[in-house]
Amino acid sequence: MKKIEAIIRRSKYRVVKEALHNKGVMFFSYWDVTGVGHEQKGSVYRGISYSTTDIQRRYLSIVVNDDFEEVAISAILEAAKTGEVGDGKIFVSDIKEAYRIRTSEKGAETLN
Repeated sequence: MKKIEAIIRRSKYRVVKEALHNKGVMFFSYWDVTGVGHEQKGSVYRGISYSTTDIQRRYLSIVVNDDFEEVAISAILEAAKTGEVGDGKIFVSDIKEAYRIRTSEKGAETLN
C-alpha cells in the first residue's frame, strides 16, 4: 500500500477530486493548509501592503493499493497542473499496514 500526499491549489481541488473519482480512487482526506513558497513578493491594495508569501493550499492524503499508485499520481498531475509556479507537490510513502476499525480486518482489503 502507498500513501500519496498532495499539496495543490485550492482552485484545482474539484478538478482533482473528479479526476481521482474517475480513476476509481473514491476515498481520501483533505485539509486546508497555509504554506510558504518560493514567491517573495507582496501586493498593495488601497495603500495597505499585503504579504503574498503565505500561500493557501489544499492538502490531500490518499492511501491506495500498490496497483493504484501510478493511476492516482497521474490523475493528480494532469488535473492540478497549470504550468505556473505554485502548482504544488506530491509525496509518496509506503504504508506498512491498514486496519478497518469496524470489522478489525487488516491489509489491502480495508481500502475497498
